[in-house]
Amino acid sequence: MSEPQWVSGLPLNIRERRGLIVVSADKQGVFKVTKEGYVRLPAVVRQWCRLAAGDRVLIVAESASNRLVVHPPARLDEMIGQAHDLVFGGEHE
Repeated sequence: MSEPQWVSGLPLNIRERRGLIVVSADKQGVFKVTKEGYVRLPAVVRQWCRLAAGDRVLIVAESASNRLVVHPPARLDEMIGQAHDLVFGGEHE
């Protein structure tokens, strides 16, 4: 089975999972890749993770599963804090 191409009009499923936004191709999806080839996050989706228009995010492409994972700033801060706690044993000096 071939992987879908991320082209204009591709239907997408966009959902929130543990503070991250997961975007995947889905024939039943209500969102679509724009005619310019962009994945836009609608206002309702941004509200799920408290994103304001123009906020910078980290986007990770998981090519094996053919999806994008959007990491909002608040979730990145939390993940980095947890990683530092593991490395430094709760001491942030």
